[in-house]
Amino acid sequence: MQKQLSFSVEKGDANEQYDDDGKIRRTGTLMSASAHIITAVIGSGVLSLAWCYGQLGWIAGTASLIIFAVITWFTCLLLSDCYRSPDPVTGTRNYNYMQAVKANLGGLQYKFCGIAQYGILIGATIGYTITAAISMAAINRSNCFHKNGHHEGCHTLNNSYLLIFALIEIVLSQIPNFHKLSLISIVATIMSFTYATIGIALSIAKIAEDGHQRTSLTGIPVGKDMPSAEKMWSTFSAIGDIAFAYSFCPDTLRSSPPENKVMKRASTVGVSASTLFYMICGTLGYAAFGNDAPGNYLTGFGFYEPFWLIDFGNLCIVIHLLGAYQVFIQPFFAFVENWSKEKWPQNKFITREHSLGKVKINIFRLTWRSVYVVLATLVAMIFPFFNSFLGLIGATTFWPLTVYFPIEMYISQAKIQKNSFTWIWMKVLSLACLIVSLVAAAGSIRGLVVSVESFKLFHSMS
Repeated sequence: MQKQLSFSVEKGDANEQYDDDGKIRRTGTLMSASAHIITAVIGSGVLSLAWCYGQLGWIAGTASLIIFAVITWFTCLLLSDCYRSPDPVTGTRNYNYMQAVKANLGGLQYKFCGIAQYGILIGATIGYTITAAISMAAINRSNCFHKNGHHEGCHTLNNSYLLIFALIEIVLSQIPNFHKLSLISIVATIMSFTYATIGIALSIAKIAEDGHQRTSLTGIPVGKDMPSAEKMWSTFSAIGDIAFAYSFCPDTLRSSPPENKVMKRASTVGVSASTLFYMICGTLGYAAFGNDAPGNYLTGFGFYEPFWLIDFGNLCIVIHLLGAYQVFIQPFFAFVENWSKEKWPQNKFITREHSLGKVKINIFRLTWRSVYVVLATLVAMIFPFFNSFLGLIGATTFWPLTVYFPIEMYISQAKIQKNSFTWIWMKVLSLACLIVSLVAAAGSIRGLVVSVESFKLFHSMS
């Protein structure tokens, strides 16, 4: 979820002091908040950065990472001052992103934010299903290449792996609430760092073995194999992929020193460190593969050996996405179930908990969460294309939740005068980011359409 304000209360002993809102004192610090941001940012977005550099080239690729980082960092600073309302230091705390929007912008914007947030959560789970299935298929292909040689096609359909992933998620989805996911979240974070580091190590090894591949300042050159229109659409899709890479949730912070000051410092440290890590992944991946960089550098088979390390990297991706899927979708599950209980409080199908030993089972929860996973998997089967779907999620996420709401909340809370210089340039920044998001979304949608058509043509000829 893009930059959700997630200031959950940390548990403590009964003797702990209480904050001014009557809840247990928060214990987050600059170090813990910075670490949380870094671990939350580093994820499956790193897998496509070499491909993004291939489309954009050294100049635009590097510039895009820096620009997105600066914009994300700046809006995080604005968001930090909206943690409390109406005053950033002494105002009432907002405990999630939507609550902050409601407090600063009102009910209509609150509803728009909810639609944007939950829509993005749904899109992310579909994207994770696609990515995990591709990684599972890549493990099978890697072993096939090792056994039969790199000249073999070793083609594998992803549908069976999509179903395997869905079955596991149906089981994990029965976890009653988000607070039971702490272990899953920790494991997912470790896995994301592991496979990103494996990608860096393999890129360095490939450069050492094969030398610097053909790269350029502007990416894949326009020519017979890359018409100018195709270059434009690929560029737009790559921008969406980079937008997807920048997403995180601020941490729980103690109130002394003031949260907004610590959050600003943590955002600076976290975004800077994450951007440096992305630069390393993108530039080394591009140097290793050149303009032929695959869309996912652990599943595109620019690497073949050591096969066991590639298998392990893809296994880490699968484990990470199994957990990330739940971290993203549990808030949506909770929203639907709480709304249903309020709408039909007397309906026993919705409200009754059945005991099965020590396990509590709710038939409505079991049914509707399973149906959701199945529907998300069906969409993933229709659009099983990593880069385009990632780009679409990034494009639709970036403007509303990273730019629009933080700017609008800050303007409202700081009471910035309409048509003043600050008001105008903030609005211009928001409009520019909207345009970027729209063209990135258009490029990703076009990529999905072309990929579906090519996929159908391939199977009709098989």
